[in-house]
Amino acid sequence: MSSTEKETAQAVKKGSFIQENTKSLAFIAAAIIVLAGIFIWYQGVYLKNRAEDASKEMFKAEQFVGIDSLADKAIKGEGGYAGLEKIAEEYENTKSANLANLYLGGLYLRKGEYKKAVDALSKYSTTGSAVIDPLALGLLGDAYSELKDYKQAATYYKKAVDKSTNNFTSPLFLKKLGLVNENLRDFKAAEEAYSKIKAEFPNSQEAQMIDAYIARAAAQAK
Repeated sequence: MSSTEKETAQAVKKGSFIQENTKSLAFIAAAIIVLAGIFIWYQGVYLKNRAEDASKEMFKAEQFVGIDSLADKAIKGEGGYAGLEKIAEEYENTKSANLANLYLGGLYLRKGEYKKAVDALSKYSTTGSAVIDPLALGLLGDAYSELKDYKQAATYYKKAVDKSTNNFTSPLFLKKLGLVNENLRDFKAAEEAYSKIKAEFPNSQEAQMIDAYIARAAAQAK
């Protein structure tokens, strides 16, 4: 078969495929257009409306968050106001739901419900905040530490330290990292964490008595 004949045969074959699958191709094209329309509506209308509704629901819940005696109202809600649990569940994929998971994690920790704290904090998505993102990771470390899972606690404290360098969360979680490493009997790692506080955050509250921690870890590391 000549090259011309081969090209003709291929063209016929290609044309035949298109003709035989016209309905299928048309269906796929239509489906793509429909899905694109749904996505645009979902992002521009549905999520926007849900975000506004969630923000309104969060207003009352946030007033309860900082008061220990009102923790249950913050979690479960009151009257016509949704609690954080409901906001996190019903308004998933909104900023308010994301923040609700962070609040829930902190409240569950205060109530001693550590497994619930892990579940809530694990649903939190990073936002780019130099303070809140590492705080969420550090709270996960706290929950695992309370559950006596020190290996996981150390993992999340280290993630919190590595996430962002700042004078608030960095020395706080470096100290906690040192403490859980002592529980894991990794005294060298504990000494390194404490020494980093002294070297990089000398004006922090955690640095005030850090020499004693460094000395204790160093003595055990020998």
